[in-house]
Amino acid sequence: MKAIWYERNGPARDVLVLGEMPKPEPATGEVLVRLHASGVNPSDWKTRSGSRPMVAPRVIPHSDGAGVIEAVGAGVDASRIGERVWIWNGAWKRPFGTAAEYIALPSPQAVTLPEAVSFEAGACFGIPALTALRAVSCDGGVAGKSVLVAGGAGSVGHYAIQFAKRLGASQVIATVSSGAKAEHARAAGADAAIDYRQEDVAARVKELTGGRGVDRVVEVDLSANIELLPKLLATDGICVAYGSTEREVDVDFGAMLLLGGAIRFFIVYELSAAARAECEVLLARFLGDGTLIHKVALTMPLEECAAAHDLVQSGQVMGNVVLSIG
Repeated sequence: MKAIWYERNGPARDVLVLGEMPKPEPATGEVLVRLHASGVNPSDWKTRSGSRPMVAPRVIPHSDGAGVIEAVGAGVDASRIGERVWIWNGAWKRPFGTAAEYIALPSPQAVTLPEAVSFEAGACFGIPALTALRAVSCDGGVAGKSVLVAGGAGSVGHYAIQFAKRLGASQVIATVSSGAKAEHARAAGADAAIDYRQEDVAARVKELTGGRGVDRVVEVDLSANIELLPKLLATDGICVAYGSTEREVDVDFGAMLLLGGAIRFFIVYELSAAARAECEVLLARFLGDGTLIHKVALTMPLEECAAAHDLVQSGQVMGNVVLSIG
């Protein structure tokens, strides 16, 4: 099979290799998926760069993808053959991810993809969509509550806005970094967008919420925004943080104490089985109504994987970057 791999960490154009590898065979409990699309996420270029130790001497990157089940291993119902699926955790603690023509992985990690949803969209679900769903549904959810989505034009933020509205949020505010991104966030359903480069975010949030603050902050970079948090949250509010530039974060304990504020941490790769199942059920429901917006900003051939990594790393693309395979 054709695949992209690396055998050492480093810049994308220096270490990513396109070549031929043996087609995998599904082991017991596994399915073999013929991939049509592979999603490129920030964690992919970070891992390739060396943010995490290599799990094997050769690594095929990317955790997200979509395709068709071609074969099944022992213990998996043969009726799954021919099923369209999207994939999660393809490269998480595993050497061979979705930047290839085929992947063999445990059957539960290949989830049914509705006929009406493209493979390119399906390659955006494992990290962006599930992260967004967990961020708005955990700890009581958002029904009847106000929500601030940090980075509302990002791949996770764009989904988080849509899911928050569908789960009954009374108000959804997004922070963005440009006028174009503000329009993008509002198109997803945000009631308001705050340009953090031009406006006082805390003052605008207070203004938009009648001085109360928001019940929930969905946070993409806790270390960058932690000082703002006590100024944004309403009493008993919660910040759900799925990302941070720095590993260690200083919290104003006194201010958070007086608010009764909370911070929930999670990483989508390590969701419990129950949390993941809940998110998958919600996603299937929302996909069923056909109204979700899947922002695939750019589709590139597998051969241009290095350029795709560089684009995602640059932060200049508004939406998801997907590799088309075959």
